[in-house]
Amino acid sequence: MIGRLAAPLFLFCVIEGFIHTHNRKKYFLKIYSLAIVMGLIQFGFYNFLHPLVRPDGFFPQNMMLSSFAILLVALQGITWIQEKKYLKGIPTLLFPLLLPWLMVTFYLSAQDKPILMFILNLLNFTVLPTHTSISDGGTWLLLTGIAMYLCHKNLKKEVLAFLSVSLVWVLMAIVLSRPSFHDLMFKYIEWMEIFAAPLMLCYNGQRGKGSKYLFYVFYPTHIYLIYALSVIFYR
Repeated sequence: MIGRLAAPLFLFCVIEGFIHTHNRKKYFLKIYSLAIVMGLIQFGFYNFLHPLVRPDGFFPQNMMLSSFAILLVALQGITWIQEKKYLKGIPTLLFPLLLPWLMVTFYLSAQDKPILMFILNLLNFTVLPTHTSISDGGTWLLLTGIAMYLCHKNLKKEVLAFLSVSLVWVLMAIVLSRPSFHDLMFKYIEWMEIFAAPLMLCYNGQRGKGSKYLFYVFYPTHIYLIYALSVIFYR
């Protein structure tokens, strides 16, 4: 359950960071750069880092930062639209939403062309991630983040937006997959993210103490460090 709280709280903090940062371009580039590096590592596990894959086939597939980079582009588009800068805002909002379908046309043309397919996959894992191809956040995070941002001036409404989108998403999954009660408790535990709502409501609108750069070091480091330890103990 603790793990399921992390993603929505992470999302909440990223939205707050976007709203309050003094330099949105720099804020985006920091997250985007880390997303590219982590995406490149994941691409490597699929293609040329096979010796580093754990014997059971597991390797880190964390692309949450790519999901946040996509969201930040959409939020900037919404901001420009709210400022009536429609020529910039509408394309900026639509680009991350429609990119998956644009990429499909390229993938279709790359059939039986291994080099082109390799390049497209590399782009998709690094500089051109698509929300439909990311299991770590992806479409759910994009839609939830947009809903929360549109309500961010009122904390209760923002949290309600989070709960509403999350519950719709979870109910869709339950209807489509029809999991058992046991699976809901121990396998399909995404619904537990709703328990992040009370923690969001505790936010007082003030910046907390601590280094603002700590996250950028801690997030990727703890993932690969824990993975390295798991490989050692697995063997």
